[in-house]
Amino acid sequence: MSQQADQPGALSSEGAQGGVLIIDFGAQYCQLIARRIRELGVYSRITVPDRAMFTLNHMKPQAIILSGGPCSVYADDAPKLDPAVLEQGVPVLGICYGLQWLAQHTEGQVLAAESGAEYGRTELQPLDTADLLEGVRADGIVWMSHGDKVQKLGPGFEVLAKSEPCPFAVVGDRERKLFGLQFHPEVHHTVDGQRILQNFVLGIAGCDDDWNPGNLAERKVQAIKDLVGDSGEVVLGLSGGVDSSVAAVLVHRAIGSRLHCVFVDNGLLRQGEREGVEELFRDHYQMDLKVVDARERFLTELKGVSEPEQKRKIIGRVFVEIFEQESHGFDNAGFLGQGTLYPDVIESVPAHGGATSTIKSHHNVGGLPEHMKMELVEPLRDLFKDEVRALGREIGLPSSLVDRQPFPGPGLAVRCLGEVTHEKLEPLRRADAIVREEIESRDLHKDLWQYFAVYVPQKTVGVKGDARVYQDVCVVRLVSSQDAMTADWESLPTDVMRRVSSRILNEVDGFARVCLDISSKPPGTIEWE
Repeated sequence: MSQQADQPGALSSEGAQGGVLIIDFGAQYCQLIARRIRELGVYSRITVPDRAMFTLNHMKPQAIILSGGPCSVYADDAPKLDPAVLEQGVPVLGICYGLQWLAQHTEGQVLAAESGAEYGRTELQPLDTADLLEGVRADGIVWMSHGDKVQKLGPGFEVLAKSEPCPFAVVGDRERKLFGLQFHPEVHHTVDGQRILQNFVLGIAGCDDDWNPGNLAERKVQAIKDLVGDSGEVVLGLSGGVDSSVAAVLVHRAIGSRLHCVFVDNGLLRQGEREGVEELFRDHYQMDLKVVDARERFLTELKGVSEPEQKRKIIGRVFVEIFEQESHGFDNAGFLGQGTLYPDVIESVPAHGGATSTIKSHHNVGGLPEHMKMELVEPLRDLFKDEVRALGREIGLPSSLVDRQPFPGPGLAVRCLGEVTHEKLEPLRRADAIVREEIESRDLHKDLWQYFAVYVPQKTVGVKGDARVYQDVCVVRLVSSQDAMTADWESLPTDVMRRVSSRILNEVDGFARVCLDISSKPPGTIEWE
């Protein structure tokens, strides 16, 4: 029962009016636009073109942003958007494809670029630095990524900036408050991108900058009460990570003892994970917690499976089956609680009905069965990770939990390449514990988003005790990030890296080599599968 991210529902912030409505034409990183807007203190929400007018009337936004997209506006399969969105008296900003759509529907003309597609950095030459481009430096770098270009502007539009290959880099109709950018202000390569968004959202549109994840707690709790009712019971999958923990506390505040947390030991956990969850939630928070030992069941289901997407879908299916089985003991447990986040939704399904391709299925979104007997309770579905952490602090969760590194729902299965077996999991679990111990003991984890080990079943020659060995590879993955949508690889002080490598090779049987992953996201992902 996966929901569309823009679907009205009781557990998102969609009931709030105002803010910025982002219409997604299939941009892979449309969520970055939403994230940048929220960084300005303004609520943002994404919807699809064919639901835009419905959402607009429901949300009553103060501004509209049209995203980029992979199609050509003149193509037969181009996303269809009602031009009436331009007649609502709401300021509109088109980005890349959004600019081209705007031009096409205001008597302009869009054609394939004569000189071919334009990708990468280019220098922006502002011609008018009022309103939208106020404070934007001359010859500043912007990021282009387009195969078509605007050839002619409609009446009322003027050119506000150009670049060497793009004569219509920034355009605007000030009277109607319609603006367009051929480049992408949401990516960090555009040096003044956030300033441009700020000028549009806070200046031109005059949006209220009162968005704060911390002030969501009461609304989330009330929404859960409204959804579950006076007698409904929720079975919540508790992993002990920050997402499921924040979700559990919110649901517990809403319905108390009618929340039944289920911790599934799937055999894919980090070292000490099960014991930590039991101590914190059963002993400290006094929540109803049942631990289900499903280690053999999961490994049996995963036997012989190497394809990453198949692994994720199997894990998702088995999780749901276990939750449904556990719910039979509760008369009114018609709800499944999850700590699903906005990036989970974006990466798991074609973005909001658009043309974006699926990156990977998260077990709690794309890995769920098409038909479920339980209704989902997902209070964090519209939030990014750092917003969830802020919400966790607001509701009083300890920093040791709020600031802990993310751990994927499929667990070590997505860090164990190929078939998942006991023989791989145990050395991986130990290697991962060593990585965490060495980093956390030196307080280096505060500068990292995630830090973990990966099992690569690739035999390589080594020497141990003067004898030749032929064993597998352990990869150490260290990344910094803000919202998990993009990430940079990181390293550690040389002495720490040496100790991590030495301990893994000496204390863990099965590895002949330790490597450091120096891939950013994109093009890589944070997890290996």
